[in-house]
Amino acid sequence: MPLFHRMKQQKVLSFTLLLLTLGIGILIGTLINTGVRAQRQTSAVAPDATPLTIPQAVPLSNEFSKLAKRVEPSVVYIESDYLPSPSKHARSGDQDDDEDTPPDSQNQDPSDLFRRFFGNPAPRSFRTEGSGTGFIVDPNGYIITNHHVIERADRIKVMLNGDNTEYRARVVGYDPETDLAVLKIDTKQRLQPVQIGNSDAVEVGDWVIAIGSPFGLQATVTAGIVSAKDRDVTSHSFEHFLQTDAAINPGNSGGPLLNIRGEVIGVNTMIATRSGAYEGIGFALPSNTAVKVYNEIIRNGRVIRGSIGIKWTPGASQADALQAFGLDHGVIVEEVSPDGPAGKAGIKADDIILAMNGKPVKDGDELVNRVADTPVGSTVLLTVDRNGKRMDFNVGIQERAVVWKNEPQFAEEKPETAVAPKPSSAKFGITITGLKEKERQDLAITDNTGVKVVSVDPGSFADDIGLQPGDIILSINRQPVSLPGDVVRLQANLKPGQAVALHILRVQPGQHSEPLRTYLAGKLPLQ
Repeated sequence: MPLFHRMKQQKVLSFTLLLLTLGIGILIGTLINTGVRAQRQTSAVAPDATPLTIPQAVPLSNEFSKLAKRVEPSVVYIESDYLPSPSKHARSGDQDDDEDTPPDSQNQDPSDLFRRFFGNPAPRSFRTEGSGTGFIVDPNGYIITNHHVIERADRIKVMLNGDNTEYRARVVGYDPETDLAVLKIDTKQRLQPVQIGNSDAVEVGDWVIAIGSPFGLQATVTAGIVSAKDRDVTSHSFEHFLQTDAAINPGNSGGPLLNIRGEVIGVNTMIATRSGAYEGIGFALPSNTAVKVYNEIIRNGRVIRGSIGIKWTPGASQADALQAFGLDHGVIVEEVSPDGPAGKAGIKADDIILAMNGKPVKDGDELVNRVADTPVGSTVLLTVDRNGKRMDFNVGIQERAVVWKNEPQFAEEKPETAVAPKPSSAKFGITITGLKEKERQDLAITDNTGVKVVSVDPGSFADDIGLQPGDIILSINRQPVSLPGDVVRLQANLKPGQAVALHILRVQPGQHSEPLRTYLAGKLPLQ
């Protein structure tokens, strides 16, 4: 028995030693193999490289970043679009079937052949869209932007920074001569306006920051310096730009140019480029000019400028001519409007206007600006040199647009004074009709629901969400509709800004395709 017990103990001990030896061998082999593999990898890639580490995030704030955070809530993104009128070419096929004028087969429009075989569908117009920037100048929702951003727009949508809500904007007024426009949006909260600076204090070399939405990229911040002042790069007499090398691209138009204190000292308006994108030269309308235009627009709906009814030619030739006459300042009159104030007062072509109300006039730009700022209906004293003889004339100030009403630049329609819209129930912008029983059967509508869309108003809520003529509206916010009156009733209970989902049925192209059932949804305009 003791012998058997000892033998058993020896077997257990031997087995244990065997397992221990085997485990140690496997461990050693694994370590050696791993070390060899690691050494092979290290030596094969970069044995002398030190791994990089990511440091702890620590904000490195500077004046630019502080300024951007403070001003960004006041900068808005603007989308505008319009529906072009159908062209004459699009209407050329709208002839009566019984018209006996034979077509010219050689010059026939190929689309006429399509109409002959498939009928004459209504011409389809495509909306043209644009975008730009603006900035809030009044907590009640008044915004300054460029006129060309919203020109010809049927509808204008404004989005605040960090807010996906689309606010429908109305045009308070605009001024093509300075390319400025004032918009108004209505929100439930007071907005944060920018701080306006004095552009007369700007010096060449000052740091400036531009904030805008170039190419639709909202709240983009760029920096540069003022590289020049009083740049006259357009034919408009009232645009004397600040030049900057801060990056300005398409979409920046209407955005603010800020000084280092975060004050608006310009409205980014245009760039000098041969490629269509930024090339280092941008132009901003000075804030002092923008303030004058804004104040006129919110007061009158448009800018009223004075004029005396004369024309002159800018350039070095004027200075040379004045020097030849022994003068160092003044404006040589080249043309006088016969019915204008200057003509009625007795001023003639070739007269040289030397002073206005006793103050010397340096050049034509100064004269135009001083006259434009003089109230319409008032009288000024002009001192004139006529063939070397000094003469004084009392000249009345008349509205510029009236004096030059036959000139092309004044031929466009004057902006109407905006009137705040009256509160009303939200409208979809559609014309509808009831469904006949046969139509319901053909469309496999079994629950007696559905009204048919006859037309969709361009720029309406229905147009925004993609509703099309021929669509069948089955329900509105899960409320079934069977008659046009149901749509009118449900529509009347909806509020501006409310989310609306239309369950529709749309017949797919092709004779054998099944009608598509889907939802079209969006938020009703706030205005």
